[in-house]
Amino acid sequence: MTIDFKNLSAAEWREKLSPEQFHILREKGTERAFTGKYDKNKAAGEYRCAGCGELLFDSEGKYDSGCGWPAFHTAAEGSAIDEHRDTSFGMVRTEVTCAKCNGHLGHVFPDGPREHGGMRYCINSASLDFSPKE
Repeated sequence: MTIDFKNLSAAEWREKLSPEQFHILREKGTERAFTGKYDKNKAAGEYRCAGCGELLFDSEGKYDSGCGWPAFHTAAEGSAIDEHRDTSFGMVRTEVTCAKCNGHLGHVFPDGPREHGGMRYCINSASLDFSPKE
């Protein structure tokens, strides 16, 4: 049976996620800079959505931007993420969400490595699950 992640209730999400994951993925929260478990992760592997398991980023696209959150210059192939205009907190930013479950992941900024397209996906660790390559 396939789960329709876009139509889960808040109660169903609360059962599936930790309180921190729920706050970030479902309430568009953020973790404090330099506190996330994947900020300094240098292992090879895949980063998947903590809500639905969708492949979002690969370690080959991860780099140390110094921003305090995991940063990626490239998202996974295909349409794994969606981007939306975000005008909250008096700023204009581009929010990044999981295309499969609409979970909030973080934001993307045009100040990444130029040799990789110039984008910096600044992503909350709590919105991700990491699977090391074997």
